[in-house]
Amino acid sequence: MLEITVTEFRNHFGKYLKLAEKEKIGVTKRGKSCFTIVPAKDSKVEAFKSLFGILPSNASIGIDSKERS
Repeated sequence: MLEITVTEFRNHFGKYLKLAEKEKIGVTKRGKSCFTIVPAKDSKVEAFKSLFGILPSNASIGIDSKERS
């Protein structure tokens, strides 16, 4: 993850906007983390990856909803 200051981010917004499409950018203010810019595609992919292995391979939404009734 690339780390830059708020001033650097403000002065070169266009540059970091393009770069944020490909990698995470951490923005700091006075040496403390202020916010992080995360590429939209990465956040969705990571969310789906975190779900793999949670449900058994034979799980079905229809069967599960009947069990809860």
